[in-house]
Amino acid sequence: MKRWETRYFSALVVFVMSNEDSSGRNLAELRTWLQGISTDDILKYHEESVRMLLSNAEDEDRMSIMHRSLLFLMEVISVLKMPETAATTEDIDPERLKDAVIDSIPIEYEPASKFETVLQHMDTGVALFDSDGYLRFLNVQMARVLQTPRRALIGQSVRQLFFHPALRRPIRKIFLRMYKELVYYHRYHGEFEDSNGRILLISISRMDELDGDYLVSMKDVSEYKQIEQTAFQNDKLAMLGKIAAAIAHEIRNPLTSIRGFIQLLKPYLESIGKQEYVRIILSEIDRANDIIYEFLNSSKPSAPMKQTLTVADLVKETILLTESEAHMKGCEFQTEIYDTDISVAIDVKQIKQVLLNMVKNAIDAIQDTGDQRKGLIELSSRKEGRFALIRIRDNGKGMDRATLSRLFDPFFTTKEEGTGLGLSVSYRIIRNHGGMIEVQSTPGEGTEFLIYLPLVEARE
Repeated sequence: MKRWETRYFSALVVFVMSNEDSSGRNLAELRTWLQGISTDDILKYHEESVRMLLSNAEDEDRMSIMHRSLLFLMEVISVLKMPETAATTEDIDPERLKDAVIDSIPIEYEPASKFETVLQHMDTGVALFDSDGYLRFLNVQMARVLQTPRRALIGQSVRQLFFHPALRRPIRKIFLRMYKELVYYHRYHGEFEDSNGRILLISISRMDELDGDYLVSMKDVSEYKQIEQTAFQNDKLAMLGKIAAAIAHEIRNPLTSIRGFIQLLKPYLESIGKQEYVRIILSEIDRANDIIYEFLNSSKPSAPMKQTLTVADLVKETILLTESEAHMKGCEFQTEIYDTDISVAIDVKQIKQVLLNMVKNAIDAIQDTGDQRKGLIELSSRKEGRFALIRIRDNGKGMDRATLSRLFDPFFTTKEEGTGLGLSVSYRIIRNHGGMIEVQSTPGEGTEFLIYLPLVEARE
């Protein structure tokens, strides 16, 4: 693209979008760039520029753009007609010029073609920058991804976008990082994460068919990443199943034999005053057996032996089983049962295992805060569509985004003595029941688990 065309388009955008009278500074700068340019070329490019602006405009803005662009063109023409500062050396016929100015404004509404409509509403954001770095086009989806109206961005240079007040700071940071990688490492593709956890896939192309312009595409791939992460999680759980089966067969039997021999030696050890050794050895063997049991459950929890139970009873029994431990550690329960008669068909033992695990995690999270605030664990249940929703919330230390992303991974734990299998087992149990688990957490504020179980009515 010619340099004068870039300057002309930029000045036109500022004039049209500002809705203010021209101060003359932009026109004074433009006059220098228009030296030696014919009036016909200016009129032709003006028409192209206005059409470009209209393609980025909403229907209600079209009349304003045409009106403002006509005022801009008249001011440019007035500069061309001044003999002492004429930008061109050609003779100007006033009547021909008047007709040409009118013809250069696309007054008639031209509906978008089928291909333009597809481009505007595809799920990938598309933007076009000229060779000088000025934004000339962006579609509707790009404006949605940037969360900024198109009219506020069109005509801006790359440098102006780095500091644009209408763009959110995380988006501007992504632009800057992409620009640096393009300049220093010649990377034309990349994935970037903003402050809201969105994963944006950005690609830059420069093709001869676009006369050297840059085509930028941006797509929100957060959902695809979530699907990919879920598939990866399932693969890890399948691999864990094979490992767990092998460990169970290789270790469980020797541990049983060792435990039997220790019990045979127990009278002798007690006679020489070493009964404490017996207690420690037996407790450690039992702990190893418990770990193996968790391995087996994480590989393939037994098929649910279902029975119908009201969710209210399930929540009450969970509180009864954990209430004493919670009070000992300075925590109290707050219960809200919104629908007392909703029922679920579940394996009571397995679902209780899930709920007890999460309540104990909540107690530990409150203990780890290290401050003197009162621990609070909220349990509630209600009907949510075709699911029964059980909510467990604590005011503990919370978790950061990195911890949340690995929360249900086998062997991942933040506890010194944890196995990292409790939540992965819970995840598998809930999935086997046709439900799902969601978790929300804020560091320093607490964590909330949402457990969805199909209602009996929905399953029937």
